[in-house]
Amino acid sequence: MLDENLLASLRAALAHVREPIEIVATLGDDPVSAQMRDLLETIAAQRPDAITLRTDGDDARRPSFALQGPGQPARLRFAGLPLGHEFTSLVLALVWAGGHPPRMEPELLERVDALGGGPYAFEVYMSLSCHNCPDVVQALALLALRNPRVSTTVIEGSAFADEVRSRGILAVPQVYLNGEPWVAGRTTLAEILDRLDTGAAARGAAALDAEPPFDVLIVGGGPAGAAAGLYAARKGLRTGIVAERFGGQVNDTAAIENYPSVPETIGPKFAAALEQQVRAVGVQVLAGQKAKALEPTVDAAGLHALALESGATLRARTVILATGARWRNLGVPGEAQYRNRGVAYCPHCDGPLFKGRDVAVIGGGNSGVEAAIDLAGLARHVTLLEFAPSLKADAVLVERLRSLPNVTVHTEAQTLEVVGDGAVVTGLRWRDRASGAEHLLPLAGVFVQIGLVPNTEWLEGAVARNAFGEIVVDAKGETSRAGIFAAGDCTTVPYKQIVIAAGEGAKAALAAFDALIRQPVR
Repeated sequence: MLDENLLASLRAALAHVREPIEIVATLGDDPVSAQMRDLLETIAAQRPDAITLRTDGDDARRPSFALQGPGQPARLRFAGLPLGHEFTSLVLALVWAGGHPPRMEPELLERVDALGGGPYAFEVYMSLSCHNCPDVVQALALLALRNPRVSTTVIEGSAFADEVRSRGILAVPQVYLNGEPWVAGRTTLAEILDRLDTGAAARGAAALDAEPPFDVLIVGGGPAGAAAGLYAARKGLRTGIVAERFGGQVNDTAAIENYPSVPETIGPKFAAALEQQVRAVGVQVLAGQKAKALEPTVDAAGLHALALESGATLRARTVILATGARWRNLGVPGEAQYRNRGVAYCPHCDGPLFKGRDVAVIGGGNSGVEAAIDLAGLARHVTLLEFAPSLKADAVLVERLRSLPNVTVHTEAQTLEVVGDGAVVTGLRWRDRASGAEHLLPLAGVFVQIGLVPNTEWLEGAVARNAFGEIVVDAKGETSRAGIFAAGDCTTVPYKQIVIAAGEGAKAALAAFDALIRQPVR
């Protein structure tokens, strides 16, 4: 089941196991159970001295398996095969269960161990192609393995399709707590702890308020923010990065194949490498924090104030805005109501949940056409709707799209409404702009791929922005305010690409350094 590369990685990881692990499997007679048995036997064979496999489990979900210490209660369980993007989650769970410490900030681990209350019984639904799911799976797995008040079951959606359908789950990751929907979409361990420990936010805000001023404070942890942090720290500047989630939109990118010196990687792996690199040079990463307002100083030699939604305020001699962008919404009736209930924005994450069903893709640019091609391999039928008279994607992609037998393309198509039954999406209403005729398209899912919106609304009055909300910058990344710079997808710089964002971030950091050495000595 595992190729030689995966087997070598597994063998290397299991060398870190220090304590005995017991794997207790609940299997059936189906093909997935046979694959699970093969996988678990392969794992146990790598460390027969430390890993014991039992197949006498009696869990309600078949196939599934629990990881536990000998004689210990089963607090972490995988239902279905944790392969694809989740293979790393499985390997980490094995080494953590075997006593190898996680590589993360000691303060975060202390919060995990000290979490009170409960009991907390988590169920997290994922798909093997979802690149947002592993962060959530790994966070909840760690909680279950370290804190006796927590149990976690990781459920592979396609292996338990009836269960997924009965719960109306149309987007992953989807987390249930004690049998009730709790959170949907990507979330971090810190955010999970904040939700469980209501006093944590206040304590964290107080600690941030006490931080001394930064030389360079960067808002955003994507490629632009990471590059800015790297360059600023290497200049010996006290540097901080405020990031709601480190990596930003890169985390939602399935494949990266155009970054120099990196032939091929995936977004979450790229984002993790960025974070590791900036931490290694001494950048203080303030993760899980969202900026609320920026108050530029009126004194060029003074401090700028950045207010956070947590209630804290940070101060800095210079600020670099690298807040990136997000998917643009359709803005039609039904979109918000049925988000994560048939309206989706990530075909890689949520596509497997629509296997054998009819879906639509809105948008005829590269993202929309790529999504339609991807979904055509899963869905029964894909309808692509483009507002313009022709598709805007690269010719090679359009040619590939039109060769697929289960794809229909409508240009000059205006989306009017996402239709549902109150629980899930059931159709899409659209107008043919050429004829004026309106159509109701029955379907189960709508994937929105119509471009990006810069994350700059919170900067109203702080710096100049153009009609599209992009921060206006000059050749050095300087904004309309002295001491405030900007870089990446949130700016007027054309071509929103990872490599361009990284270069602009480096440029902004060098411009900030140049401004700092010219400030009066205080």
